[in-house]
Amino acid sequence: MTRVAFKMKLKPGFLAEYKKRHDEIWPELALELSKAGITDYSIFFDEETNALFAVQKQSENCTADLLPQTEIVKKWWKYMAKIMEVNPDNSPVSLPLIEVFHQD
Repeated sequence: MTRVAFKMKLKPGFLAEYKKRHDEIWPELALELSKAGITDYSIFFDEETNALFAVQKQSENCTADLLPQTEIVKKWWKYMAKIMEVNPDNSPVSLPLIEVFHQD
């Protein structure tokens, strides 16, 4: 199991909407993430910078790199595009984070 962390950026004033959409995450999207080998997925928000910090566990045979090709992920990206910083294909602008400390 590998832990992966990355950051994204929420547009100002959209925290409540972002949280609502994730509280109501589509079951088919949650299933797709699980099938890809992603578990224990959390997203945190930094009020000072509007940065979103995501952490997830990925199984040894994780297929997260294939998720952008799925229709449900493309649909989710389009749904989220108006409230986040996104790339031309609507994928969130996402930067990997380097782990510098961990304690179990």
